[in-house]
Amino acid sequence: MKKLFAFFALSSTVLFNSCTFYDNPAPITNEILAEVFEVKADFTKGNEFRNFYNLDPIIYNSDVLLVYELSGVDKKGADIWKPLPQIYTFNEGILQYNFDFTKADFSIFLDANFDPLVLNNSWRLNKTFRVVIVPGKFANIIDKNNLQNVMNTLKLSEESVIDLSI
Repeated sequence: MKKLFAFFALSSTVLFNSCTFYDNPAPITNEILAEVFEVKADFTKGNEFRNFYNLDPIIYNSDVLLVYELSGVDKKGADIWKPLPQIYTFNEGILQYNFDFTKADFSIFLDANFDPLVLNNSWRLNKTFRVVIVPGKFANIIDKNNLQNVMNTLKLSEESVIDLSI
């Protein structure tokens, strides 16, 4: 009988200890979803061949920014996007489109080992770029070389693109 009583006492202790009323609720996060936007850039001597853009709101330290250059249209009329940096060679030398970013802003710039003003204006004026903010948890698992893969992974569509050029 003593063994049966001890068993019930122990069982009821376990039973009552297992009942909780959400002592530790799930933490509330303010995670910002991935974003994609499009910008136009002019690379001139006046702006030192660099365009600055603010990020509003600022991004987390773990977030990654990816930038793609619109480099043309394929035979079916689809845009061709190339990830930055992109390097082009000319008789005059080497030209590169590149970018950098902080939590609060980013810049897209043209870097060349010659005077870029000698090139056709299509290389410097009215250039279109797509910028994707990738949450840190996705940064190491996506194929960053293909904009469409990035957008598909992050569940972004063409309707998600915010045009900052307007």
